[in-house]
This record gives sequence, structure tokens and C-alpha cells, in this order.
Amino acid sequence: MKRFFLSFGSRCVAISVATVLCTFVAHAKDLKQSRTLEDFQKRAEKFDAVLQLPTFETTPAQLKQSVSNTIATANAALDRVGQLDTNKVTFENTVVALDNLGYDVALMANRIGLIKETSEDAAMRDAATAMSKVLDEWSVGVDYREDVYARVKAFDKKHKRLKGEDEKLLEETIRDYRRVGLELPKSERGEVEAMRKDLSKITTDFQTNVTEAKKAVHFTKADLEGVPEDFLTQKDIKTGDDDYTVMANVTWQYIMVMENAKKEATRKKLFLEREVLAKEKNLPLLQKIVELRDEIARKLGYATWADYKIEIKMAKTAGAARSFLEKLSTGLQPKFDAEVEEFRGMKAKDIGDKNAKINIWDWRYYANQMKKEKYTVDAEQLRVYFPFQQVMKGMFTTYETIFGLKIEKVEAPYKWTKDLPLYVISDAKKDEPLGMFYLDLWPREGKYSHFAEFGIVEGKLLANGKYRRPVVSLVCNFPPPGEGKPSLLSHSDVETLFHEFGHVLHATLTRAKYARFAGTSVPGDFVEAPSQMLENWVWDKSVLDSFAADYRDPTKKIPASILDKLKVAKLATQGCHYRRQISFGLLDLALHTEVNSANHVDVNELSNRILSGTFFPEPKETAFVAYFGHLMGYDGGYYGYAWADAIAADMATVFEKSKGGYLDKKTGMRLRKEVYEVGNSRDVNISIEEFLGRPRKLEPFLKEIGVETAPEKK
Repeated sequence: MKRFFLSFGSRCVAISVATVLCTFVAHAKDLKQSRTLEDFQKRAEKFDAVLQLPTFETTPAQLKQSVSNTIATANAALDRVGQLDTNKVTFENTVVALDNLGYDVALMANRIGLIKETSEDAAMRDAATAMSKVLDEWSVGVDYREDVYARVKAFDKKHKRLKGEDEKLLEETIRDYRRVGLELPKSERGEVEAMRKDLSKITTDFQTNVTEAKKAVHFTKADLEGVPEDFLTQKDIKTGDDDYTVMANVTWQYIMVMENAKKEATRKKLFLEREVLAKEKNLPLLQKIVELRDEIARKLGYATWADYKIEIKMAKTAGAARSFLEKLSTGLQPKFDAEVEEFRGMKAKDIGDKNAKINIWDWRYYANQMKKEKYTVDAEQLRVYFPFQQVMKGMFTTYETIFGLKIEKVEAPYKWTKDLPLYVISDAKKDEPLGMFYLDLWPREGKYSHFAEFGIVEGKLLANGKYRRPVVSLVCNFPPPGEGKPSLLSHSDVETLFHEFGHVLHATLTRAKYARFAGTSVPGDFVEAPSQMLENWVWDKSVLDSFAADYRDPTKKIPASILDKLKVAKLATQGCHYRRQISFGLLDLALHTEVNSANHVDVNELSNRILSGTFFPEPKETAFVAYFGHLMGYDGGYYGYAWADAIAADMATVFEKSKGGYLDKKTGMRLRKEVYEVGNSRDVNISIEEFLGRPRKLEPFLKEIGVETAPEKK
């Protein structure tokens, strides 16, 4: 879902910029003459496909009724499976039936999740939170239907060998029953079920607290010396004659100040406010969550929760994941030390103290200053080249070119916020509708405050032989437009957009038969790789020239010399960037291997110790983990960002070495076919090697981040 890892390539692209620009112009015309949603739905029928938005609930009462209806329908379907004559069980009336009812429940769960994180109505967000708990508790109970499990086992014993995706569905269904404890004695199963139900409620509360946490931090203009004037003059920032309000929970505002504020006191104040967001509410919850997870894992026969979670991923064990991170951390140590020393020298000069120390609230500022001073790269000055609408259209054109697609805007029949465009993605050659996506772009009260792709409808082959095409939403928090100015993105923001849209492509281009294998439903330590790879596109001069231009004078492009310096500057701070990410991964693994109900290791003390030992020292009063939303969903799996980034760097070399570079259509179509379309319908290791045309390597990643000695690949 989320990005945060960077990769780049510098190979020149063979395809001409003129070709891309012509495509861009044609695309702009298409947007003006877009077809209606009904037109696309009729077109989909010709391909035996269904292109349909769900009916969104708009009141708490509707939401409650929908959940009740969903559960009742699913229970009836479960009863039909559970009552089957064991001599008459088939693949279709057991395993496929379970996939079908699971799909219908997921449609409801997806809507709840989206409402909870995006609705403008606080009552709806509260209702969605409550209904999420109801549906989660019911879902846990489904896993313990012994009558249903008996029918699946009966089929497993009698069936002749299945093939391909069918066989994989059966194997993973049986595996999942084992992983929830169906092979345990009944009394122990009941204990696990009860604990899992408790866990689902507490994790929902933790996530809600993260979303709702906010803190307005007030500064004077003098406090914000160095912060761009365009930022200070925004109406939500300038809140008085000499009063400026920065929301510690709004990431883009936080980073703007941390990268640019000259005064250390300002940076420290904002950092400390962000690091205690949700502290009081979430630390007690996290202690319960981590201890409960450990207890569940041990009941199920696993050494730790991390081992339980990683068993079904590429790394397979917590030991392999930790070894990967530790070796990477060791390899980065010389580079990290050199970067910190350079920052320290800059700070010593600034404050006139040769013994200056770089604190955790300093590194973003001095990394940014180093780029400006040493590499003459001012990230803020580059914003004029990236007005949002121009970037979005350019991104669409780029992905249309390499993946053989058309992206067209349609009028949305339902919107949960006023400014919410809806688009249809089609195959350009066949004019086959492949899916739809919403763009929820700007920050607002009560909204999820980071960047993520939310599934709404997964792809699936329906019982009537038609394929239901996916629907997703990108939920973003880009800087909003100002008075008389468009939203101007940083280069990092552009990277984020290209990455997140990779998740949209992964989700919507799927052709997997079963929903559990469709789109991004791949192992958690691979899911980011196809999107992380696409970040390379925004480091390529030819790609950037196709859309990046000064909004005040479109004839002005980003000079090649500036882009080259930006690449060098990026490499110059990779030690800090990756050590920070590694610290998060090691923290996650430590929480889920070292804390249990017997030792009651304090989660915050452990967190701060791990973070301090790998990155910069954390002040004792901080509680990063209280606001670390990835611990719900990516628990035991945060290492997967670095793991996936290593795969992404390797995959990017296929484009780099191709005739058309990053705009090579043949390579793009191979990525679409071998990775996006198949999803998890086959082992992802096969998909990776089919795309690469060889076994994967770690060297491209190590080269990219400035590490000379490769850690062993697991």
C-alpha cells in the first residue's frame, strides 16, 4: 500500500520526447471528450466483464443494516457448506463456495474501512469503527466452523489432483485452517478464537486513535525562519498576525518545517509533539496487542508472532528477516557515519560549537541543507515544475504508453467528498475496461493522514462466468492548492504519486480467477516491489520532460544538470534514509519476538532502545510506536519494505537495459503480464524470474544505496 523507499536509474530513454508529448496532447483531448460510466459498463459486457461501483452507505443506520445483512447471507452460505453430504462434496461446493462468500464479506469490509478513514461525517466514521469490530469478530468465528472445515477436509481427502490456481486455492484454504488452530484440541481452539476476537477489537481502536490523533503547534514567524513563504501564507497555516499553526499530524506540513526551519528549538518542538501523538491512548493498547499476539502464536505452535506472520511470506522466518536487516544495517554503517559527521560539521559551523551533536530532529534539516549547499539542489525551488494536475496527466500518459492503457475520467455517481474524480482504466488496443479508481487527494479533518491505496472491489471470476473488474481509491494528502496557485508538488511528492499509482495498476490489471489471489493480494514482503520500482520513472530526464515544466512558463524544463545533482544528492543521504527504515523493521521484529505476557517488556522502552541503537537517540518522553500505524497490518512485516525494495531495484534494471528505457513498451507489457495480471495466482518467485528472465540479484539494490559488500541473500 504505502511507499517510502526510493530507487532511481539514469539511463537515457530511446523513445523520443516528442512522441510522449503527442500522446500527452491526445490524452488531454480524450479527457475533454470522455465517455460516461454507462458507456464503459456496456463495453465491459462485450468482454464478459462487470464494471460496477458498490452502493455506499450514507447513514449509520444503513451501515449497521448492511453489516447485519452481509453476516446473515454469509451464515446461510456457511450453513449450506456445513450441511453437505461428505460423499457429495466438490471443489465448487466447498472451497470455491468459501471464496465466494469471503468475497462478498470483503466488499462490505472494504466499504467500512474506506468510510472509517475518509468520511467527512464523524458519526459515519464512528459507526464504521463500531461495525468494523462487529464484522471482524464475526469473521474470526467463521474460521472455527468445524462443520465447514470437515467438508473441506473431506474434499481434500477424496479429490483428484487439481491444477494451477485451483490447486493453490485448496492448499492455502487448508493451510489457513491450520494456521488458526483447527487442528488443535477443541478447548485450545476456543481459547485462540476468544483471543483473536479480543485482538481484532483492540487493533481497530489503535488504528482509530492514529487516524484521530492531531496536534496544532503554534509558532511565530521568527520561529519559522527558513520555511518557504508560500507555505507560511496558506490560510490554514497563517492563523493570526504573528501566529502560524502547523499540524504535527499532517505529514507534509511536518516535513516542510523539519526540512527548512533554521532554528533547532522549532524543529525540536515540532518533533516532540509528533512523537507523542496518541501516546496516552495507544501505549496501553499496544502493550496488550503485542502480548496477546505472542500468546496466540504460541498456542498455534509458533515460537513468536513474527514467525507466525512471516511463515507465508518470501522470507519464511523471523530469523531470515532480521538477518537481512542486520546485515544491511552493518553494510550501511560507514555511509551512515560519514553522513552524520558531515551534518555535524554543518551544524558546528551554524552554531559556533565544534562539539555540536546531531539530534534526531536535526537530520532532515541538514540533509536538505547539504543538498542545497553541496549539490546546489533546493527541493522547494523544484516545486514550480510540478503543478499537481500537470503531473497527474503526465503520469497517466507515461503509464498508458508503457502498459498499453487508456485512462479516462467519468462522472462519479457517488462521492464521499466534493472533489473526488473517478477514472476508468481500459486496454488501449482492445478498448476493454479493466477497472476504476477514485482520487482522494487533499488533507481534511478526520481523514487518513498518510498515503495509501484502498481496495473497494477486488477482481474475481463470478459464478456466472463474468469477471468483476476491480475498483480502488488512492487516499492521499498532497499540499492543497493556494490562492491563485495550483498545488505544487515536491519531487518526493511526485515519486509518491508514481509509486501509489503502481498499486492501482497492480490492483486493476489483475486477471486472477479468485479474489484471494487478485491484484495486490501477494506476500507482504513483495507487495511494495512493483510500485517501488515505478519510482525510477521520476528520476529519468526523458520521462520528466514529458510533463514537468514551470507552470509559469511551460517552455522551461528541469535542467539535466539539476537532475544529475538531485541524483547525487539522493545517494548522499541514503545512509540516513535506510538506517531509519531499518530501525522501524527491527523495532517491529523486536516487539513481535521479545515481548510476551510473562516478561511484560515495556513496548515503548523497547521501541526507543531499538530506534536509538540503529538510528538517532530517541528522547525518553517520546512514543513513536503509539503513532506507528504500520504495526496494525504490517505487524511482523515492516522488514518487507526493504526486502521489496531490493527486488524492485533488480526489476528496474530490465527497463534500464531495454531499447526504450523506462518507456519501453515491450518491457512494460511483460511487467503487466507476468506481475500485475497474475497477482498471487502463482508463486511470486516465479513471476519475478519470468519478468527478469533470470534469477534475482541483490547487487542492483546495494549499488543503488551505496553499499559495497553484499549481505547474503536469504
